[in-house]
Amino acid sequence: MRSLKRLQITFMFLMLVLTATTGHCWDEFVVSSNTTQSQQKPDIFGTVIVWQQLASGDFDIYAADIDDLGNIQQVTIADFDNDQNNPAVYENKIVWQDYVDTDFDIYGADISVFSEPNIFVVSETYFNEQFPAISGNIVVWQDGDEGDFNIYGSDITDISFPVEFEISIVDQNQMAPAIYRNAVVWQDDFFGSFDIYGSDIWQRNKVTEFGITTVDYQQQKPAISENIVVWEDDFWGDWCIYAADISEKQNIKEIDICIGDWDCRNPDIDGNLIVWQDNRNGNWDIFGYNLVTAEEFQITTNSADQINPAISGRIVVWQDSRGSVDNIYAVILDGEVIADCFYRQPGDVNGDCEVDFYDFAEMSQHWLENNLYW
Repeated sequence: MRSLKRLQITFMFLMLVLTATTGHCWDEFVVSSNTTQSQQKPDIFGTVIVWQQLASGDFDIYAADIDDLGNIQQVTIADFDNDQNNPAVYENKIVWQDYVDTDFDIYGADISVFSEPNIFVVSETYFNEQFPAISGNIVVWQDGDEGDFNIYGSDITDISFPVEFEISIVDQNQMAPAIYRNAVVWQDDFFGSFDIYGSDIWQRNKVTEFGITTVDYQQQKPAISENIVVWEDDFWGDWCIYAADISEKQNIKEIDICIGDWDCRNPDIDGNLIVWQDNRNGNWDIFGYNLVTAEEFQITTNSADQINPAISGRIVVWQDSRGSVDNIYAVILDGEVIADCFYRQPGDVNGDCEVDFYDFAEMSQHWLENNLYW
């Protein structure tokens, strides 16, 4: 599938440079400024941002609501002993991994009343439960020990009685899950290197597993929104970003997002927008890509490192090292880079929301062909 793609990289690189220098500029702002406590690994849903913060020797979980930029509300979610790491948020629920006694468990908080988080246990076993993700009332995570991690989930409709279920418990490691509604994706090294797999969990007692990309080398850190999965991939030697449309499980189509002689890492996606960290300029910047317009754009230009981006709607957040310690920054995107397509015109063969010569070229390849039979 990828045997000819390296030949396209030079041309793609020139196109990416031209696109990335179109002069888009947005006003960045600090979500939470702290001069002594490092803030890391943000996640976002709507206007609620969560992150881990190094305080008094261990990590705690914090949140902020940026609905009113003139009066950003911030709250401490979990500041227990030991580490609370890797938070994720969906609507009024926050989940994270929490080191209790001798291993990590999955905890959550209901922030229906933002200033008064209600803490609850999602999963608490003798194994390590890590890297939770959440969509709706379903939380997923990797569960087990090094060399034999599996993917589990829990229905937290009733936070007093979470209902746990298995998603993938085959040999080797299944790790770093992401979820969108009934679709769960993860990285899986069953065949010796990490590939991206997925499951439909609509029927909890009959989970349907499928492969998304199983090419050589490492494909890891997937994210998902609607029918699109993104991940980082070192097939060409540098880390690149690929995506795949999984709407047809038997005909999964890969999409090149960021391929070049530099590293593109830690992708996230919401709707038609993908973001990642990118070091083509000698430091880590945040870049974006619009799946509808097939255009790339640069989000940050500061000479310090910006890493670990997350996106919800048109708000992008990241971890930024321009201060004395890492802080959480954000930007609200606008303009043509966020263009979406809600109605495709007749004749839009390639699905880019325009009818042009590209559609004609694609159609002409099959001119007068037919699939009639009798």
